[in-house]
Amino acid sequence: MARSAGGAVAPTQEPTTQEPTAPYRSAQDALRVLESVSRRPAGVTAAELARRTGLTGDRLSALLRMLSEEAYVVRTADGAYVTGAALRRLGAAHGRDRAVREKLQHTLDRLRDCAGAAIYVSRYLDGEVHVTQCAQSASAPAVHEWVDFRSAAHAGAIGKSLLGQLDVGGRRDHLARHRPARLTSRTITSERALLSRLAAQPPTVLALDLQEYAVGTVCAAVPITVGSRVGCLALSLPAEQAHRLLQAAERLNRGAVPVLLSLTI
Repeated sequence: MARSAGGAVAPTQEPTTQEPTAPYRSAQDALRVLESVSRRPAGVTAAELARRTGLTGDRLSALLRMLSEEAYVVRTADGAYVTGAALRRLGAAHGRDRAVREKLQHTLDRLRDCAGAAIYVSRYLDGEVHVTQCAQSASAPAVHEWVDFRSAAHAGAIGKSLLGQLDVGGRRDHLARHRPARLTSRTITSERALLSRLAAQPPTVLALDLQEYAVGTVCAAVPITVGSRVGCLALSLPAEQAHRLLQAAERLNRGAVPVLLSLTI
């Protein structure tokens, strides 16, 4: 065990109970529901949606609840579902980029409050790590970027999630340009060890950072790749709250679905 800067004890190794993430299937199912709703301007009932999509019971109910919370659909007084304001805005040709960013920020802010952690959306663009949006607050502060995230992919959960989605050649190319440097006593600096770990961990599981990037901070990330664009959704917590990391990561995983929808629609 090791102590953070504030004296709190944090785990020295990554938990072994990580489960594969599954936002893609849910996002695909949600898109099928939205397509069916969009085709019926007058409204469509849950029973008809079940027939059209093949989704029934709790699965369909959970998706409709999430889509309603995100304002993608609205339930009318007679129980039918019609397109919501968010779906109409994202589907409009004019101002779509702004609408996507605003919708995504709203979703991230809500996920921040639900998980009790700072939330980040990141992309791997032109061979570099980019944090494109962040939701933080006084009670959920963002990580202090004391070393440029682009140079610290080997240490952070964001970087490891993004690198894990690349092929071996892509990983080697990145590490050739950004040599792994020791940021804390837990940072992996051996390229061979890092490549071995990335190869052993499927890209669909949680990537964790247990004070490898910064003393006093723990992080988790899940992939949110859209098409060929590599990305991830991540959170950070103070090390004294490390006991909450996996629970918060489960909420992060569930929150990946509306994030994927914002980026896909």
